[in-house]
Amino acid sequence: MSNLNSILEVANQHAMNVIKPNVDQWVEQVKWPLDASQKAGEVGLLGLYCPEELGGQGLSLGEGIQVYEQLGLADGAYAFALSMHNICSYAICGYATDEFKGEWARDLIAGKKLANFALTEPQSGSDPVNMYTTAKENSDGTYTLNGAKAWVSLADVADVYLVVAKTSEQKGHKDMAMFAIPKNSKGLSFGPMYQTPSYSFLPMSEMYIENVTIPKENIILPVGMGLQGSLMAIDIARVSIASGCCGLMQTALDTALRYARDRKMFSKTNLQLDGIQWMLGEVDTNLELSRLIYKKAANALGTPEGSLLAAKAKLFVPDAALKAANVCTQVLGGMGLLKEYGLDRLSRLAQMLKIVDGTTEIQRVVIGRALQKRAESLEPITIPKGFGEK
Repeated sequence: MSNLNSILEVANQHAMNVIKPNVDQWVEQVKWPLDASQKAGEVGLLGLYCPEELGGQGLSLGEGIQVYEQLGLADGAYAFALSMHNICSYAICGYATDEFKGEWARDLIAGKKLANFALTEPQSGSDPVNMYTTAKENSDGTYTLNGAKAWVSLADVADVYLVVAKTSEQKGHKDMAMFAIPKNSKGLSFGPMYQTPSYSFLPMSEMYIENVTIPKENIILPVGMGLQGSLMAIDIARVSIASGCCGLMQTALDTALRYARDRKMFSKTNLQLDGIQWMLGEVDTNLELSRLIYKKAANALGTPEGSLLAAKAKLFVPDAALKAANVCTQVLGGMGLLKEYGLDRLSRLAQMLKIVDGTTEIQRVVIGRALQKRAESLEPITIPKGFGEK
């Protein structure tokens, strides 16, 4: 626990000293702040789940995911990007070949190199089983990949991308594997960057894979494990997003509290007005609930309950964050629309976080399917004799 408390403090300092003073400039420059992510690596924020002997923090998922709440105090998009990098470094340290791990792990943990995970495709969106990207094994043991991925964050900035592909023409997911493609691979390219005004410093685009050949040492998860591993990565990402949203909510709430404390109206401060107290009281309550659900989900990752709890966290928390940002904007009235208070940007960030790694509606599908299974296990309801008869 002492190591966790220490890394949370480090994350808070990184948020307050590196992210918060510079994020507006990053947005205007439309460029990933490489110096900031390098500093994150230097202080131990890019190898949260990696073993200490490789320079990582050795935290469990339940512990490490709490870091993004601290980073989210300053910026949710930056926290999201670092969470995806940590998922990749976790996969590489835990499952990559010794050759690949030896070449990449320490640099990824130290922030000298960046990684990202690419699953979504332009044609299939939230249906990863319907995958078009292929990987054909060659006679010398190498693999040649072809296809395209969409919504790739850290596009053309990350040094390596973990990609899921099909290795045969059979339908379904049993032939899928996960591969690591270095950015300098011949045949790898990126489309125009998506226009994302509120977090333009985080590059996102489509990624095109045209006859990219990689050695067998670059297999992260073997054939048959690709989809299972990617779904685990998505679960981790969903809970990480919920964690970052809690930081966003706290910042919105504190901004509204400071303003309402100092603003006077009708012979009182705004914060003395019942209506304002009720509005912010609901935000504060939802924040506490959000922390409880994301931490429970984080501790459940890898267990039979993990995916369902991750879906519940992703359903509830980003939605609560968007409501919080909008309510806090309302508390400031017209002042809430001004750039210097940052609430308008928080609203747009929360909307983005509701969508990435599975929309709110996808989470409802996951939860609904779980409820159907539970319903099937319940005893039938006994209808009283004669009920409904004329």
